[in-house]
Amino acid sequence: MADAAVEFLLENLQQLLLYHAHLISDAKNQVETLENDLRLFKAFLKDSTKKRRKDDSLRELVRQIRDVVYEAEDIIDAFVTQAAESKSKNYFLRAFQTPVKLLGIAKEVEAIGGKVRAIYGDKSKLDFATLSVADGGAEETEAPLVRQENVVGFEDEAEKIIGYLTNEADYLDVISIIGMPGLGKTTLAGKIYRDPAIQYEFPTRIWVYVSQEFTKKDVFISILREFTRITDEMYKKSDHDLAREVSSHLERGKFLIVMDDVWTAEDWDKLQIAFPKSNKAGKILITSRHEDVAHHANRIRGPHNLRFLTQEESWLLLRLEVFGKPECPSELEVLGKLISEQCGRLPLAIVVIGGILVKKFSASEEMTARKNAWRKVSESVSTYLNEDPQRRMEKIISLSYDKLPYHLRACFLYLGMFPEDFEIPVWKLIRMWIAEGFIQQKTGITLEETAENYLEDLINRNLVRIDKMRRDGRVKTCRIHDMLRDFCRIEAGNEKENFLQEIKKSSDGVFDPPVDDVKKFRRICIHSNVLNFVCSRPYGPRVRSFVCFSKEEITLPSENVSTIPAAFKLLRVLDAKPVKFTKIPSDLYHLVHLRHIALSFNLGVLPSSFSKLWNIQTLIVDTTSRTLDIKADIWKMIQLRHLKTNASATLPKTGKSSKEGQKLQTLGTISPQSCTDEVFDRAGNLKKVGIRGKLATLLDGKNGGSFDSLGKLGSLEKLKLLNDVFPSPPSEGQLRGLPQPYKFPPKLRSLTLSDTFLDWSKMCVLGLLENLEVLKLKDKAFMGKCWEAADGGFRQLEVLLIGRTDLVFWVASAHHFPRLRRLELENCEELREVPIGLADIRSFQYLDLYRTKHAAGSAKKIREAKEKMQDEQTAKINGFKLTIFPPDE
Repeated sequence: MADAAVEFLLENLQQLLLYHAHLISDAKNQVETLENDLRLFKAFLKDSTKKRRKDDSLRELVRQIRDVVYEAEDIIDAFVTQAAESKSKNYFLRAFQTPVKLLGIAKEVEAIGGKVRAIYGDKSKLDFATLSVADGGAEETEAPLVRQENVVGFEDEAEKIIGYLTNEADYLDVISIIGMPGLGKTTLAGKIYRDPAIQYEFPTRIWVYVSQEFTKKDVFISILREFTRITDEMYKKSDHDLAREVSSHLERGKFLIVMDDVWTAEDWDKLQIAFPKSNKAGKILITSRHEDVAHHANRIRGPHNLRFLTQEESWLLLRLEVFGKPECPSELEVLGKLISEQCGRLPLAIVVIGGILVKKFSASEEMTARKNAWRKVSESVSTYLNEDPQRRMEKIISLSYDKLPYHLRACFLYLGMFPEDFEIPVWKLIRMWIAEGFIQQKTGITLEETAENYLEDLINRNLVRIDKMRRDGRVKTCRIHDMLRDFCRIEAGNEKENFLQEIKKSSDGVFDPPVDDVKKFRRICIHSNVLNFVCSRPYGPRVRSFVCFSKEEITLPSENVSTIPAAFKLLRVLDAKPVKFTKIPSDLYHLVHLRHIALSFNLGVLPSSFSKLWNIQTLIVDTTSRTLDIKADIWKMIQLRHLKTNASATLPKTGKSSKEGQKLQTLGTISPQSCTDEVFDRAGNLKKVGIRGKLATLLDGKNGGSFDSLGKLGSLEKLKLLNDVFPSPPSEGQLRGLPQPYKFPPKLRSLTLSDTFLDWSKMCVLGLLENLEVLKLKDKAFMGKCWEAADGGFRQLEVLLIGRTDLVFWVASAHHFPRLRRLELENCEELREVPIGLADIRSFQYLDLYRTKHAAGSAKKIREAKEKMQDEQTAKINGFKLTIFPPDE
C-alpha cells in the first residue's frame, strides 16, 4: 500500500520534527528533502489510482515508490529507536551512522521523484493540486451477464419488488436493490425484468448497464435505441439535447428502466435529468453497491437490501450448477454441503466453485476419485476460488476496491487482520486505524470522528456489514464477509505488497508462511498456535503490527515473555489480549513507536517504565487484580488519548504542566480517590469516564476524590459508576442518595449505574439531567418493590435499560418518557408488567425482555397497541419490534 506508506511517513516526520527534533537533528536536511519528495509522491499516487491496474509502467513506478518509502521509514524508525535507547546521544551517533543511510535513501527517493516529474513534463509547472496522469485511452467496460438459469433464493425478494413496481405512485418511482459484490443484484433485477407480470405491466422495458466509466451520451443513446433508429447525426448532438429527446419519449405511457450498476449519487444526478418526473406510470429499478445512491435517488422509499442465501438455498444452487438438477449422489452430499457452506452464502462464489467442480473433476470418474477430489475442495474452498481462470471473484471485488478513495484502501485491507467471521469491535478498529496512521487529521473534528466516518463509508459501499448497534444508534461491532476478507488478505499479502500477512499452521505442523519469512512483512496476525509461534523465535525487523485474537487464552512461559517485543522493535500496534504475560518484559519499554497496546497480565501495578512509551495513543490493560496502581507517569505520555482497564486504577499525581493530559478522551475505570480537581483540570477534554470502587467515598468527598470534580468536565458525554465494596458484600455498599442534578457534567448523554442499591425515589434526580439520552441501570442499581415515575423528567431519554432488580410494580405513562426509543429489561423476574401507557410514545420502537417472564404478557399488549396505532406506511418504516427471551415466555 504505497498510498498508506507515504501518508504515514509524512505524518511521522511531522510528529518527529514537532516533538522529538533532537533525535534527528543530525539528519534534518535529509528529512526536509525527503518530506518534499513525499508530498510529490502523495499527489502522484492519488492521481494515478484508477490507471495502475492497466498500466505496467505505472505499476512498476508505484512499486518503486512503495519500496523506497518503506526503506526510508525503516531507517528513520530504527534511528529513533536506537537514539531513544542510548544513554548518550553523542556516543550513539558515533556508533550508528544512520544519517549516512538516510542520505543514501534520500537520493533514491529523489531519483524516483525525477521519474514522477518526468510524467508531468516541465518541473517548473508542477502543481500538486492539479496533477493529471495521461490516460492510456478509454477503459473497456464489460456488461455483466444477466443469468437466466439457476436463479435460486430470490422468489420472495422478486415478489416484494414486483409489488413495488406494479403499485401506483404519485411520482416517478425509483426502487433500488443494494448489496455487496457477488450477492446477486443483477441476477435479481434480471429475474424481475423477465417476469411475465412485469412484461405485461410495462410494454416498454429498457435495460441499461451503467458501469464506472459510462458517458451520458452512451446511456441516453442506449435508451433511445428502443424508440428510434440511431444515426451518426444523433452522436453529434449534445448530452442536453439527447436527454430532452429521451424525456420526450418517456413522458407518456408505462415504462420500466433498469439502471444496472450505478456507482455514485453523482452518477445518478447526471442521468436522472432524462427521466420525466411527471410520469407517474414510469418506474426505474437501480442496482448498486452503495447505500448513498439509493437514498439520493429516492428520499422517501428506503433501498431494498438484498439478503444472503440461506444454507439450504446455497446447497440447492451448487447442485444445480454441478449436476444441472436438484439431485446429488448420496456419496457426495456431506462434502457438497460443506463446500456450499464455505462459500459464505454468496451466489457468485457458489457459481464459481460449481464451475470449477465441473471442469476439474469429470463426472465420468469413478465415485471414489470424485469423492476424494471434492474432499480436497472442501478443505480449501478459498484456494480453489482463486484458481478460477476467469478470476470472477477477484474482478467483481476489485471493481469496488479500485473505486475506493485512496485514504480508504488501507483501512479496508486492514480488516484482513481479523479472524474469519469475527465480530470486530468498532471502538478497537478505529483506534488501530489511527495508530497505523490511516486516518487524516481534519479541521474541527477528532481523529476518532473521522475514522467513524471512514467506517460508515465502507458500510455504505457494502464492503463492511453492521453486526451490532450501540444504544445511541452508532455501530458497535461489524463484520466482513469471508470472500471480502480473502480478497483483503490476498491483495495485502502478496509479495509485491507485504502489507499484512496471516500466520497459520498447516496440517503438516508447519507454519505458513514459514517463520523465517516474517522478516519481510510489515503487519502480522496470528489467531491460533500462538505459543508455538512465539517459541519458534520469530524475527520481524519491519513488522509494525502484531495482532492476536485467539479464542484461547495463552499464558507465556517466563522464558518467552520478551520474545514479542524483542522480535518486533518497530511495532506501532500490539494487540494481544489473549496472550497473558506473567511479568512485563523490559524490552517492551524500548518500543518507542508503539501507539496502540492491548495486553493482559496478572499484576496489580503498571510500572513507571511505561512512561517511556511516549508515542502511546491507546493503552488497554486487562488484569486479574481488582485494583491497578499506575506508577507510570501518564501525564508525560503526551499522545495518550485512551486509557482503559478492567480494574480500579489509581492514577499518579499530576505534574505542573497544564498541557499534559489535554488529549485524553477516555479514562476508565479509575478509583474514586483519583477523581480529584487536579486530575480533571489536567484532563479537561475527557469524553468518557468510568469509576469503580466505593462510590460512597466519592459522593461524600472522602479519601481525596469528589463528585464535584466530575461536574467540571464540560466535554464529558459518557459516565459509568460501578460500586465495588469488595471484600464486603455488595448490599453493604448501598448509596443513600445521588448528587443534585447541577453537580453532574453538563453535557452528559449516557449514564451507567451498577450495584448502587438506590431507592427508586432517587430516580427523580436522574430525570432532571437535561441532556441524558441513555440510562443503564445494571445489577441492582435501584432496588425496591415499586417505582412510580415522577412528572417532568427524562425529556431527552431515548434508551432505558433496567437489569437485575426486585422491582414488582412500575407506574408510568407516555409523558414520563416522551422520546423513549428502546426499553430493555434484563432479569427483572418479579416485575408484573410493563406500563401499557408506554405504547403511546410515538418514538418507541424496541422492547427487549430477557428473563422477565411475568411482564411478557403486557409486552405483547404493547405490541398490539403499537400495531393498531401505526398506519401501513409508518409500520413499514418504523415497525415496532418486540424481543422476548426465552421465547416461550
